[in-house]
Amino acid sequence: MSILFNILLFLHIVGAAMIVGYWIATIKTPTVHPRQRDGAFLQLLTGIAMMGLLPLMPDAHPNYFKLGIKFAIGVAVAVLAVIGSRKVKKGEPVSTGLAHGVGGLALVNIAIATLWN
Repeated sequence: MSILFNILLFLHIVGAAMIVGYWIATIKTPTVHPRQRDGAFLQLLTGIAMMGLLPLMPDAHPNYFKLGIKFAIGVAVAVLAVIGSRKVKKGEPVSTGLAHGVGGLALVNIAIATLWN
């Protein structure tokens, strides 16, 4: 189980890098890149899968309150990323708040994951 969990964790981190990396790359002209949407979905799917594996791991002591907050923020990031990527696809301008909401909330989620023990 730990090998599968570690593979999912690796993919989860890749998803975070996709979201935050594109956000930093476009910070001077804020927009939402379609890969940010893909990263948000990757984060949601791998996060849910890891939560499902936690009860099967003998040494795990999950904090479900923390995981619930991370899930709620992850859903918000995914929704904002979908809205932003649809606007980009239609050729409409993406508001600065929407673009920074995607990257900023993803960064908050990373902070919660790493700083909240």
